[in-house]
Amino acid sequence: MGEPRPRPDPAKAEWETAARTAIGDRVEGGRLPLLVGPPEDPEAVLLNDLGFPGELPYTRGIYPTMYRGRLWTFRQYSGFGSATETNRRYRYLMASGQTGLSVAFDLPTQIGFDSDHSRAVGEVGRCGVAISTLGDMRTLFARIPLQKATVSMTINATAPILTALLVAVAEESGVPRAELGGTVQNDILKEYIARGTYIYPPEASLRLTVDLIEFATREMPKWNYISVSGYHMREAGATAVQEVAFTMANALAYVQAVRARGHDLDDFLPRLSFFFSSDRNFLEEIAKFRAARRLWAHLTKEQLGAKEPRSWQLRFHTQTAGSSLTAQQPELNVVRTTLEALAAVLGGTQSLHTNALDEALGLPTEKAARLALRTQQLLSEESGVVSTVDPLAGSYEVEWLTDHIETEARRYLDRIAEMGGSLVAVDQGFFQAEIAREAYRVARAREALEEKVVGVNAYTEGNPGFSLFPDRRSKGTPITRITPEQEARQARRVRRWRAQRDARRAEQSVDALRAGTLSGQNVMPLVVAAVQRHATLGEIANVWRELFGEHRPSHAY
Repeated sequence: MGEPRPRPDPAKAEWETAARTAIGDRVEGGRLPLLVGPPEDPEAVLLNDLGFPGELPYTRGIYPTMYRGRLWTFRQYSGFGSATETNRRYRYLMASGQTGLSVAFDLPTQIGFDSDHSRAVGEVGRCGVAISTLGDMRTLFARIPLQKATVSMTINATAPILTALLVAVAEESGVPRAELGGTVQNDILKEYIARGTYIYPPEASLRLTVDLIEFATREMPKWNYISVSGYHMREAGATAVQEVAFTMANALAYVQAVRARGHDLDDFLPRLSFFFSSDRNFLEEIAKFRAARRLWAHLTKEQLGAKEPRSWQLRFHTQTAGSSLTAQQPELNVVRTTLEALAAVLGGTQSLHTNALDEALGLPTEKAARLALRTQQLLSEESGVVSTVDPLAGSYEVEWLTDHIETEARRYLDRIAEMGGSLVAVDQGFFQAEIAREAYRVARAREALEEKVVGVNAYTEGNPGFSLFPDRRSKGTPITRITPEQEARQARRVRRWRAQRDARRAEQSVDALRAGTLSGQNVMPLVVAAVQRHATLGEIANVWRELFGEHRPSHAY
């Protein structure tokens, strides 16, 4: 629809005069136009920019009937302490109506250290579940039907290892790898941009990412082997436009790397997925999802030359914005999360996680996690928004925002392409600098009260305290707390695993992985063999530390 067009009619002129009288120059100020009018040629917009759901350019959704045909997957991102504790939470959530598992791993697992390593001290089980061994993975998925439940794993630097552990556990229980359904994030580039849980230099990490994609393309036809993530960049301070643009730039880098191995685009694009944030600006977020879908369709069809319609379709998971949650007046987080979840649904997400009200304080309690899940169920059963496809299509403001985000994202993509692509942009600190600049702007705006956060810099009366000790009586909000004893128990489990295994067999599998990595072969079959022979996550990750080294950022920005 483009920019709002001038309408030289008396009614418009009268409105503008009244608006200027009321608010002066603010008629033209702000990040959005005060009023958007209809397009010059509505029928052309409908046919070219919107189309119909399930058809190019997919602005209105990738499926013809969207939620009338099938609801989004209800996922609650969860993981804490040990595999035993997390397995209990998974079974609780599934009994409450969750339809897909989403695994959070602790920091040592994410950066390739076993739970008994000296660099893991103080972090074991804190922000996710600790997984060091095949035994841990068996416990994590005990009594969970992997042939039915889809599993999403938020893991990147050690994604090949965690995928191999899941394959090994599934096959032990009689579920072949070809039947496993779910997603592994496996998006290492955004770690250098916004999140920081990388291990190896970018080029080496990209090789491991592509090895996993190649392996799963060949042997795991129901598995989504990468979820290109804008979420963490948004959490770091990126705008909606930056989130779309930088995510697309990284996706293009992965596509080019896989194609360089000689693979056909239409063999792997249908299972490339995305992961976006849903933040507080309600209309902008809805437009963002619609713009991303349309932009990806154009990029895959016109720029990359993919031939199959499934290759043009952007499938994405959404998580409500963790950065929007506040420790002050945490009950308000229920309202924030509901608005963000509604934006994701109106934007056409395929999968959704809703944050719990207490996550600004600590890991969610069972009660808070269930309330977050019930929020999705309420939206699906009571709101009525699932009864029609893309219900806000044709809204002048939503369509203007959709066009605006796509246009600005394309400008960023052109700049990144001129630099030489995402790897170069990461190395030069371009993404990081752009995000940091926006995060600084927002921080200054909040300090100056130009941007208000309810309960933080405005309406602060009655802010409650909170308790770090949920077992003690308190008027505050109880939270889940990981104790030193829980960490010590996990470390003992890892040491016991090493003591009881066939150490020579494990060592031989690690040696084979080292040789295979050096020879340039796909590492995934060797990683699967290593975990089946009881090598630990840390031992496997250390092979690549020895061969690739550890990444140290070289640019200030």
